[in-house]
Amino acid sequence: MGLPHIVTRAEWQAAREELLAKEKAATRARDALNAERRELPMVEIDKEYVFDGADGKATLLDLFAGRAQLIVYHFMFAPEWDAGCRSCSAFLDQIGHLAHLRARGTTFVAASRAPFTRILPFKARMGWVVPWYSTCGPEFNRDFTATYADPAGRLLDRPGISCFLRDGDRVFHTYATFDRGLDGLGSTTSLLDLTALGRQEEWEEPKGRASELGAPAGSARVRYHDEYDEYLY
Repeated sequence: MGLPHIVTRAEWQAAREELLAKEKAATRARDALNAERRELPMVEIDKEYVFDGADGKATLLDLFAGRAQLIVYHFMFAPEWDAGCRSCSAFLDQIGHLAHLRARGTTFVAASRAPFTRILPFKARMGWVVPWYSTCGPEFNRDFTATYADPAGRLLDRPGISCFLRDGDRVFHTYATFDRGLDGLGSTTSLLDLTALGRQEEWEEPKGRASELGAPAGSARVRYHDEYDEYLY
């Protein structure tokens, strides 16, 4: 079956320490990559997108819910489908309590091409509380490359994440990743690592992002999820 070799405890410890050195190197490399991601330039969004959600029509700015950052998960759910993509559903299942993202000024939502009347019963079936919006057509998805046309002209979707930053009423696109770029994502910190403000820790580069929200460094804001201020919900 190709199982690991059986060794003594001392042999295992030696092998573990050798691997640990590589793991620490990978962590440092990941930190450097995240810092480089935060240094990416951003693009201002001047197009007016309209979404359909639980409270009716909404703009891209509305999706921020007043917070500084927005993470949109492009959930594969075509207009003609009765249920969402199984792989996308598995991804959404692993998203933790949203209060931890919101405490760092970051809103997480899902968006799909399916009409909201199809999204709503499926969301209820899955028991999700993540805000989920219909993109009211393919324009938003196509502009952010989550939907594309095949050679026959059929619209196809791919799973992905798009990140946005708000400065007053101005909205900027800061980052996007798709397909295998989603591997390893789902935790609060892994999602924050995709954003322009990051985890908002003092040790992060570039300096100054930790205080951008006018609050203590990210880890100092961690609470039990039922102890956060009401506005986070």
